[in-house]
Amino acid sequence: MSSKSSADMVEKVILNKHTVDFTTGTNFPGNYPLLSRETWSPSGYSNQLQMEIILEEDSTLEFDIIGIDAPIANALRRVLLAEVPTVAIEKVLMYNNTSIVQDEILAHRLGLVPLNVDPRKIEWRNDRENLDPVSTDTVVFDLKVRCSKNTNANKDETDKKKLYKDSHVYTSHLKWVPLENQRETFGQDLAPLHSDILLAKMLPGHEIDLRCLCFKGIGRDHAKFSPVATASYRLMPFIKLKEPIYDEDAYKLQSYFANGVISVEKNKKGRAIAKVANTRLDTCNRQVLEDDEMREKVEISKIRNHFLFSVESVSYYRPDELVVEALDVLCAKCDTLIDFLEN
Repeated sequence: MSSKSSADMVEKVILNKHTVDFTTGTNFPGNYPLLSRETWSPSGYSNQLQMEIILEEDSTLEFDIIGIDAPIANALRRVLLAEVPTVAIEKVLMYNNTSIVQDEILAHRLGLVPLNVDPRKIEWRNDRENLDPVSTDTVVFDLKVRCSKNTNANKDETDKKKLYKDSHVYTSHLKWVPLENQRETFGQDLAPLHSDILLAKMLPGHEIDLRCLCFKGIGRDHAKFSPVATASYRLMPFIKLKEPIYDEDAYKLQSYFANGVISVEKNKKGRAIAKVANTRLDTCNRQVLEDDEMREKVEISKIRNHFLFSVESVSYYRPDELVVEALDVLCAKCDTLIDFLEN
């Protein structure tokens, strides 16, 4: 094996026209005993870890993790999806529902409503079949809405929202019922994360009267407890131009990639030349490899240990807090495994 291919095996996943090379890992993360003289060590592996936040908004976080192996990145992703606790509606006590939405459908819609409730401030519910709310492990919301005619509406009005009062039932109609000292425990009024989620539509005379019991849970038990809308990662694309590409070929190369990946600039002689601008935007569609001429001039690969994470929170946690909580869960799993092996 040549020195070039040895370096490629360690650092990159190579994309060919129809195949992908160097996809397999090793017994120890990042360790290639036949290609390196260095002995693998946990401290050395952890010291090379790097994290960089790329984009941070109210509910979205994009960040890079450099220096880890795919199993660790995937473990973080799976914990984000399924093992960070949240609070969701688990039981619906239906007292009256004369709307056109069936009881089961309405209860299902309520269960999927994200709640702005800190799961760290309530305990796990042991007996979920017991319908008596307990202040330490249950949050209660009531929904009581009755649709009626709007006597002040214009005679020629056709908009049902203006013709009738409470014809559209939103999550804003859910009202928190504090139990014992919950107001002091949470320090704020509890409500759904979004107030404009449509639950049902009604006509005059229709009524919904119910109570929701909210428990703590994890996404592994039910998707409604998952704290994220998306938690995904991909490898950092890498594009290498093996030789200068000028003029019409430069624009041709640019057309094969997503906008912003390849730029065409003027060199000192005034000729148009292709440059790699931003590989992060590349979708790795391999279209350029279909061109027999261009295939010899370009190498497309992915950096093996550079992961681009995207997390969108739909829970009480901000996305940066969510990642920290997931890492805490992952560390607790490691501690449990170590204790099991030692004892």
